[in-house]
Amino acid sequence: MSTLIAKSAMDRRLADIVAPVIEDMGFELVRLRLQGGKTHTLQIMAERPDGGIEVDECAQISNAISAVLDVEDPLVDSYVLEVGSPGIDRPLTRLKDFETFEGYDAKIETTELIDGQRRFRGILAGVENEEILINIDQGTVGLQFDWLSDAKLVLTDELIAEMLKQRKATGALNEDNFDDIETESGSEETE
Repeated sequence: MSTLIAKSAMDRRLADIVAPVIEDMGFELVRLRLQGGKTHTLQIMAERPDGGIEVDECAQISNAISAVLDVEDPLVDSYVLEVGSPGIDRPLTRLKDFETFEGYDAKIETTELIDGQRRFRGILAGVENEEILINIDQGTVGLQFDWLSDAKLVLTDELIAEMLKQRKATGALNEDNFDDIETESGSEETE
């Protein structure tokens, strides 16, 4: 399992427990993080193989994971479970993510210095073998997938427009379902 999906040893242990549950339900694990604090938070991002996830599906995954974690009991301390979507400015954690989002702006960090730098920002240019290609000011750079410590899309107008277009195309976003907007005077305004 990629360290982009699960970084720490505990994250990887938890991912080994929850990933099969998520996959059996027809989804993919995008990222898992156990975060500290007064109460630990177990944050899980999942989506359908073709992308996207709905709120009720997150609830179903949460219920299934809770049941498995109650049996496996890998966490000593109490925790809050959060299951959600990767979001628009999502983390890129799997090799296929870099192909899917080719042409979009991304930030990538590496574990080691590559040509004197660890942070790269540019336009994703696909994948070649196990290398992520990214167009930066100096040209196209190839980074081995295993070198990556963090990667995410950058929120841009183009990315937002494309995600809205995709949601409309799949029927996940239906503008007819929006309530009429009330103005301050109390009258209704419709499109």
